[in-house]
Amino acid sequence: MTRIVADISVSLDGFVTGPEPGLESGLGTGGEALHLWAFSDDEDDRRVLREATSISGAVVLGRHLFDVVDGPHGWDDETGYGAGEVGKPAFVVVTSTPPPSVRLADLDWTFVTTGLPDAVAAARDRAVAASAVRGRDLDVVLMGGGATVRSALDTGLVDVLRLHLAPVVLGDGTPLFTGAAPRTLVQRDVVATSTATHLTYDVR
Repeated sequence: MTRIVADISVSLDGFVTGPEPGLESGLGTGGEALHLWAFSDDEDDRRVLREATSISGAVVLGRHLFDVVDGPHGWDDETGYGAGEVGKPAFVVVTSTPPPSVRLADLDWTFVTTGLPDAVAAARDRAVAASAVRGRDLDVVLMGGGATVRSALDTGLVDVLRLHLAPVVLGDGTPLFTGAAPRTLVQRDVVATSTATHLTYDVR
């Protein structure tokens, strides 16, 4: 069965970027520390990344995050989604207006202008189709940004929450949880490394 998995790195004080993120500053001041685990040589970090990306049938992201990853300082062959670990899943972007052009034209982009539930539904269709081709169940991954993941949780769209808790206090930035609706989580897995504590929860 195709699951909807929210997967995001977060600081100890609950931020998914540092202060002043943007096209030129990426994840903001100090925000790079959130993703050190994804470039770690630690075998447990590598396994977490490999397992998560290998079952990605489609990936959902918000427009702000798209503008960063498709911007001049964004993804390339070495820093794209699961670079070196996975093929290229379909990407679905939630936006009010599609961009006039895309730098990363070799990736499969779909732009949904009718809201997050429709974007998740479109991604699920893509993941189900990819599952049929691959012969196993693949997930829809909500990779961010923070507002997209938070909205998906608040509206009950998420089956699994996977947090990569970085050992850093950023003090400010983009918060993951702000006035979130109460939600019961069931802890399923914890993997601790020197660069992150990887936490997996079922969302009830």
